[in-house]
Amino acid sequence: MAVFLSRLHHVSLHVSNAEKIANELVSKFKFDLFAARLTDKSKQFAFRKGAAVFVVNERPSKSRVGLNEGILGLADRYSIDPQRADLEKYKQGNNSLGCLYDLSPLHPVDTVNNVCFEVEDVQRSFKVLRDLGCNFLVPPTTVEDVNGPVTYSVVKSIVGNVCHTLIEKTNYEGVFLPGFDVIEKDWSLGEEDMSCPVTHFDHITYACPRKTTHQVMGWYEKVFGFQRFFIDSNEDVDEGFVINQEGIGLRLTAMEYWKCSKAGIALPFAGKKEPDCKFVIAESLPEQGRNQVDTFLEQHRAPGIQHIGLYTKNIVSTAHTMAEAGVQFSSPPPAYYTQLGKQQEIEEAGHSPQMLAQHGILLDTDLHQDPLSQRASSESKRHLLQVFTKPIFSENTFFLELIERRGATGFGEGNIKALWQSVQAYMENERVDRQEPQGSSKTAQTALS
Repeated sequence: MAVFLSRLHHVSLHVSNAEKIANELVSKFKFDLFAARLTDKSKQFAFRKGAAVFVVNERPSKSRVGLNEGILGLADRYSIDPQRADLEKYKQGNNSLGCLYDLSPLHPVDTVNNVCFEVEDVQRSFKVLRDLGCNFLVPPTTVEDVNGPVTYSVVKSIVGNVCHTLIEKTNYEGVFLPGFDVIEKDWSLGEEDMSCPVTHFDHITYACPRKTTHQVMGWYEKVFGFQRFFIDSNEDVDEGFVINQEGIGLRLTAMEYWKCSKAGIALPFAGKKEPDCKFVIAESLPEQGRNQVDTFLEQHRAPGIQHIGLYTKNIVSTAHTMAEAGVQFSSPPPAYYTQLGKQQEIEEAGHSPQMLAQHGILLDTDLHQDPLSQRASSESKRHLLQVFTKPIFSENTFFLELIERRGATGFGEGNIKALWQSVQAYMENERVDRQEPQGSSKTAQTALS
């Protein structure tokens, strides 16, 4: 029996410099800082754009006094009172000195490692998952403030340092979570930034060692009831979607959880279908040499979350706004926009090749249209648009993706090669610039074994 999930609540980042990441999320990626928890032992900031919520965590050390002052300055700027989020405001369990709703990982580099899901009953989930042999990092713990109680637990996943907080907030009426001080703003208005309309998390991609995909898929199916999602209608059931040519050795396999909620768990928003968030497993293939999956495993020093797709209603406007604010995007090979048929494909979809090329945006038409859509006008053909940012941490690990779907449900199988080539080119340039020692490939091989 699996635990069925209601919806994705938030994704947690654990970083050494919370102020830097916080400022970039606000100034560059246009997220809103809406809640914070500031104590002597922990700094946690919550950012929102649509239904996409990041929580940035930092556990300060004695050597980072200056940074702590900077974080307090960030709180002052957004009218957050650190004293209100500290003592005697709520009841909580035995994790009071660390990250609330999480566990601070002893990880050597910045990492994105907690995907928090809402469930109907944490206690019941705990019993089911414990019987399945899951390892709990935090047992069921109740936190409460004037808006009601929230119960949560943290379970370790099978992927590297990734864990999942399971949270029950059926009886909670606050804006976010107990223990967090909320900025005074009416979030019920649902104001949308039309220049940068990001609405939710589209997908989360794991970078995993070779030959571990089936193990990861099996764990998520058994524990959370995930189901296979085919990236391409012709992909092999066992092998997944494979690109093993022209210098790219990559296997992608996808899974989803939203449809699993049909097993009796009511969604938090009655009458409204919450957007589903797909999980993608990426592993490299040895025949084509080292690629960015290997680079992630080496520099992150463990399997983990490599990138997250942010869904946007207008990728051209979003990319332009973010680029103007300082976000750097990975550009595909210039020949992408001039290759045979691509310019026509872009124009038939109603877009300008020059406009897309300006920000490195790729377009892919769904080749598996139904007969009715095939007879419709060319502009109505299902397609999607994508672009990757460059890594947002100092290591070549985690980055973000912008994705706009015009009826297409996959991941742009025609784009994957160009997308990954663009990231690969950036990684190669970084490697040359840093003049990696000759023995670095041995280090990578050790990290993957």
